[in-house]
Amino acid sequence: MAADLGYDGVEVMVWADATSQDVSALRRLAEQHGVPVLAVHAPCLLITQRVWSPEPEERLRRAVVAASDLGATTVVVHPPFRWQRRYAENFEELVADLEEASGIRIAVENMFPIRPPNSWDRLRGTRASGLSAFRPSPDPTEVGFRNYTLDVSHAAAAQIDPLELMRRMGERLAHVHLTDGTGTPSDEHLLPGHGSQPCAEICTALGSGGYTGTVIIEVNTRKAKTVDQRAAQLAEALLFARLHLEPLRDKPDFQL
Repeated sequence: MAADLGYDGVEVMVWADATSQDVSALRRLAEQHGVPVLAVHAPCLLITQRVWSPEPEERLRRAVVAASDLGATTVVVHPPFRWQRRYAENFEELVADLEEASGIRIAVENMFPIRPPNSWDRLRGTRASGLSAFRPSPDPTEVGFRNYTLDVSHAAAAQIDPLELMRRMGERLAHVHLTDGTGTPSDEHLLPGHGSQPCAEICTALGSGGYTGTVIIEVNTRKAKTVDQRAAQLAEALLFARLHLEPLRDKPDFQL
């Protein structure tokens, strides 16, 4: 479908699907369809705690190896869960060491609390507060990493202004999940333009600000009743992105 719609490439989320875990199969599919794998999302969801290894450190290492084997430039990873104490304590050093050794960008993604910030949190200006499953925070800019992934839907669920978060990430922003949300506590991943987030403004800022990373359409199409409906939604998202990212389209290395 990505090939048919004209996407430049895909991000592979490694999860319970067997093909997503098989680097050789992914390579064959990429070659067959002429669609490169631009990024690998490490298996760090609750449902993928046993994929590749029960140890989160090993899962991240294998994601880096997979990205290298597939010619991808980026690995996307979530901040550690609170109960992953050893992993959380060594996470910053592990990410830095893997980046240094592999040359792959490990872009730490902003997440969202289980319970969103209340009005008192917002008055105090507290970032990404509320009840969080992540250590030390769902906001990776509070720690500081060499590379970040901006996920607009996650920012909406955390009730954080994604433009402000993008400014905090600055030149370290390496990867964008272009999607939308309404600001409810749930992670909606709507088509860009179907929620309340400033998706067009984000694209315009990327296009005018010298962004050199990758933009990924990460949307929920589960409500599509047919393949044609799903294709139409993904085509709409691609058109939205290309219209608003137009200045980047002239750059030879840009991919969407």
